[in-house]
Amino acid sequence: MPDQPKNPLHGVVDHFGWPDLGERTRMNCFTTDPSIKSCLKFLRKTPWAREKIESLYLFMLREQKRRG
Repeated sequence: MPDQPKNPLHGVVDHFGWPDLGERTRMNCFTTDPSIKSCLKFLRKTPWAREKIESLYLFMLREQKRRG
């Protein structure tokens, strides 16, 4: 996966992995033939899904900060 520090989805996928994201979010884009491109396309078109991933991203950052 190319390094894209301004793309939060990359950090979330690296941290949780596709299967865990599919379980946590219950979104098919993470379980059925997942790719960054297809997930970003879905998230751009679906505000509720984008909010869910943004929330998960903020949770991940808090968790990383807590662990030090």
